[in-house]
Amino acid sequence: MKNPFSIGQTLTIRHLVQPADTAAFETGQVHPVYATFALARDLEWAGRQFVLEMLDEDEEGIGTFLEIQHKSPALVGQEVTLTAMLLSVSGHEVICSIDVFVGDRCIATGKTGQKILKKEKISRIFTSISHE
Repeated sequence: MKNPFSIGQTLTIRHLVQPADTAAFETGQVHPVYATFALARDLEWAGRQFVLEMLDEDEEGIGTFLEIQHKSPALVGQEVTLTAMLLSVSGHEVICSIDVFVGDRCIATGKTGQKILKKEKISRIFTSISHE
């Protein structure tokens, strides 16, 4: 694992809200807006931008936690900007805060945790739980 970043550094990604990102379940569509579960996926992806630059070839990231405060809706077709800020790197765990905006409007804030482990260790973990 390498760390080319400084605490407080930010990385930004953008996502155009698609119909597949809306709040829909087996019973149908709840609201035609950016769903909290789609937002969760994109918060993880925003934080992962740091992890991708930290990985050695024999390593992979795995999520440890996710917090979201969903404050305002985003409509299909709107561009969402997610800015992840590196809060800490403790051992092999990478913690980021993420602010999410549509234009000047904050639609969500959150935090993610991802741990960087050897791929072989992750494989062992998955194998051990597949035999439970």
